[in-house]
Amino acid sequence: MTIGQPDGTAVAAPRPRARYSGGTPGRSKVPEVTALFWVVKILTTGMGETASDYLGRTLGPIPAGALGFAGFAVLLLAQFRSARYRAGLYWSAIAMVSVFGTMAADVVHVIAGVPYAVSAAAFAVALAVLLLAWYACEGTLAIHSIRTRRREAFYWATVLTTFALGTAVGDLTAGTLRLGYLPSGLLFGALILVPALAGRFAWLNAVAAFWAAYVLTRPLGASFADWAGVSAARGGLGWGTGPVTLALAVPLVLLIGYLAVTGRDTPADAPDPAPAEPEPAPAR
Repeated sequence: MTIGQPDGTAVAAPRPRARYSGGTPGRSKVPEVTALFWVVKILTTGMGETASDYLGRTLGPIPAGALGFAGFAVLLLAQFRSARYRAGLYWSAIAMVSVFGTMAADVVHVIAGVPYAVSAAAFAVALAVLLLAWYACEGTLAIHSIRTRRREAFYWATVLTTFALGTAVGDLTAGTLRLGYLPSGLLFGALILVPALAGRFAWLNAVAAFWAAYVLTRPLGASFADWAGVSAARGGLGWGTGPVTLALAVPLVLLIGYLAVTGRDTPADAPDPAPAEPEPAPAR
């Protein structure tokens, strides 16, 4: 298509660029995966486990669940409305996903009476369905492709499901299978080395290795946090869920503050994933 200039010459009309339904085009809204990413992620899993238990015992399951859902919804909405990655906002949302994901898994077991083996299998199926749907719609599961609202929705739904799955699996090994919290933590510490090494030496696709490790961080952090918080009669150190939550929150806040100030995990701007088509030659 051409349009006329005041002098009568014709030039090509600019073609419309692709429209995006959220975020800044070409800019990822999730952090770079560094060593600190995994440290902060594991801290959020441990804190989410003990914070959920503390709130449930202090306020009761229903008020605690309502508070957890409210915090989760508010921070997730703020994350969606943000135009770019912000360390404080992103990791606060992850922390609330950890708290609410723990509550969701616990409600299924404690209130609905569903055994951990059944809920773990159900959450695993839900995660597989989510990942398959995500890949079918977008053709990638890479977290650094989170540049549209639909991909962001898939990402956060997947994150929430991994937390619920990890909670159920951790409680399954520690309680139902009677391994205890410390042995469970050591078990998951060993298991997480498998995708880490497989991804490092290219034995496993990097995206698959990432999500496998991501799932395992949940029972890893939660098992050690539970071990520190529960009573000696239950195989723990007996420090209490409140003090353990605080002990994990302090380094977590400091690390998030460090990332926010330094930008160490801020993703680099990427090229526009849908560049404009080349302009046609001017009409003669």
